[in-house]
Amino acid sequence: MAYPWMVAALLAATAGLAPVSGGAPQSGAAPGAPGADEQYLPADKAGLVTSRTTTSKVWATVQREGGLGEIFHPTIGGPSARALRFVVADRHGHATVARASQTFADDRSLSFRQTFAGPGWRLAASYVTDPSRDTVLVDLSLSGHGHDLFAVYDPALGNSRGGDAGSTSGNALIASDGGVSSALVASPPIRAASSGFAGVSDGLTDLLADGRMDWRYSSATAGSLVQTAALAPRSTLALGFGPAAENAKTTATFSLRRGFGRVLHDFSYGWEHYLAGLRQPPSSASASLYRTSAMVLAASEDKTHPGAYVAAPASPWAFGRDDPSGPYHLVWSRDLYQIATALIAAGDRAGATRALDFLLGVQQKPDGSFPQNSQVDGTPVWGGLQLDEVALPIVLAYQLGRTDAATWEHVRRAADFLVGFTQDGFAAPWSPQERWENQSGYSPATIAAEIAGLVCAASLAEANGADGSRYLAVADEWRAKVKQWTVTSSGPYASKPYFLRLTKDGNPNAGTTYNIGDSGPANVDQRRVVDPSFLELVRLGVLPANDPDVRTTLSVIDAQLGVSTPNGFFWHRASFDGYGEKADGSAWDYGLPDGSLITRGRAWPLLNGERGEYLLALGSRSGAHAQLATIARAAGPGRMLPEQVWDQYPPAFAPGTPTFSATPLAWTHAQYIRLAWNVQQGRVTEQPAVVAARYLR
Repeated sequence: MAYPWMVAALLAATAGLAPVSGGAPQSGAAPGAPGADEQYLPADKAGLVTSRTTTSKVWATVQREGGLGEIFHPTIGGPSARALRFVVADRHGHATVARASQTFADDRSLSFRQTFAGPGWRLAASYVTDPSRDTVLVDLSLSGHGHDLFAVYDPALGNSRGGDAGSTSGNALIASDGGVSSALVASPPIRAASSGFAGVSDGLTDLLADGRMDWRYSSATAGSLVQTAALAPRSTLALGFGPAAENAKTTATFSLRRGFGRVLHDFSYGWEHYLAGLRQPPSSASASLYRTSAMVLAASEDKTHPGAYVAAPASPWAFGRDDPSGPYHLVWSRDLYQIATALIAAGDRAGATRALDFLLGVQQKPDGSFPQNSQVDGTPVWGGLQLDEVALPIVLAYQLGRTDAATWEHVRRAADFLVGFTQDGFAAPWSPQERWENQSGYSPATIAAEIAGLVCAASLAEANGADGSRYLAVADEWRAKVKQWTVTSSGPYASKPYFLRLTKDGNPNAGTTYNIGDSGPANVDQRRVVDPSFLELVRLGVLPANDPDVRTTLSVIDAQLGVSTPNGFFWHRASFDGYGEKADGSAWDYGLPDGSLITRGRAWPLLNGERGEYLLALGSRSGAHAQLATIARAAGPGRMLPEQVWDQYPPAFAPGTPTFSATPLAWTHAQYIRLAWNVQQGRVTEQPAVVAARYLR
């Protein structure tokens, strides 16, 4: 795939911006400020690299097509680099951006290795971060006579792509933006360096023009900075970060002096020690994917704000244009619940405890509710309200056995918010948004979380000598009415009653219409919209697995949302969903008109995890194990699990393989771990016992 800044570089070259072949190198200040603003690289990452230590506050993503994508510093809540790529030139006027032919993930650490190949050359690159410093190290080896190696670095310091200034300082390339700086150094030292502006005077434009590094600009003012380094065929790169240029340079230099081998040893030891403290992978799962999933979850936690686990280290589609970066780098209460329950299953109870402490002590609002999402420091970002995100932290507190008075006070405020919530003439369990975040109404999944949350709150109240009877009374009432609000007996998909995605008015037999959103159709009869997430009623112990309306709905879901692929049977998240690539596979975008049908959601592997948990509740261990295997087949390079996989369209992409959606998605990895242990133990281990005891037994 050609990225926009590469296209700009080619256009610039053909427009005559490249120097005359054989001329003296151009130096001094780079022309062409501020350069082209380019969005972050595709979100289908092939790896996430960070050390296990909290001392090293740097994370690097591995691009599926090769090299590094976003590099995060000083938190995982925002990038400080857009890309670090490699270019190979043949000394005969040709240069190419190296594309990875293979990505290898270490089985017991988050170190990755890529190989690249072209006519007459082969390149290997290995990636780690220094556990003792804020440094990314890359070990490079180019083989093939008559070829030259270059690194092209695109900073985005301080989570902003457009204000980076750069210069050459001795053997280092320095970039700065406000209170964040980076330094790129190499061993052997960088042979030639240049700082320029993307698409105008950057090194890629230069190299693609004639295969030589003719531009050697010593500085570039603030703009869309791109820095280029000519390297020895066998090199180690160190990219260090710090609050000022000298700090960054010192950090990178110390890591480089230590050597890639010693840093790799310490890096690997940290992850091996972490894995040794977990439960051994269950025999139900692929051990390598299971360990990778455990490490991805652990790596998704910020190192300055304990317990702040982000959704994904990626910015898919139009979110890649966001500056500062977009929603997947935020903390979502619902995703954090999913992560924490997987951590409990894996044996990282301390990580789950930190997650709950973040939810209750940092993210929760004074009125007891939780924001739709927040920065890693707890600052709310989006203004929506989803009542499952208020309820699930209560369930997590119960799961962790947190009966202390301080936790109870937080739980009490959340439970009181649920039972007292009203808006726009509606009262809970009606929610302003459900878990797919673009509709209001009576959602079975949200109601399931609310019922479970209130029953768990009553249990914690009793442990603190408080009266939780009001919570139980409301939970019982909502359970008694959930079908009245959400099950239609007059829908087009079955002669028997089935659950809807949601109802706008609590009347599932009415032909109430609404716009699907995300370019989906307008004025759709709510009885035509279904969603697999109603299974939360079973997972959380509100309804039995053999409930006849549940079983009818499953048949409807399979017929309406199922996708058969060579990698297994998957499901779309809802009828007419538009949250995904366009029909031709190009990127989803903001603000597309209702009814335009420009974009279409693809299939979600995490839904296989939820189906597997349902099958366990039904007593089908083998069926659940088959769903676990299907999730595993959805993994991309580096054993990264995606948000979505391709369905049958467009034909250019293999069905059942990762789309350009957020990868790795922490929720999918969490679902894999949790289902693996559920299959191993033959039950839904995260089902709150107090809820199941009240409603199922």
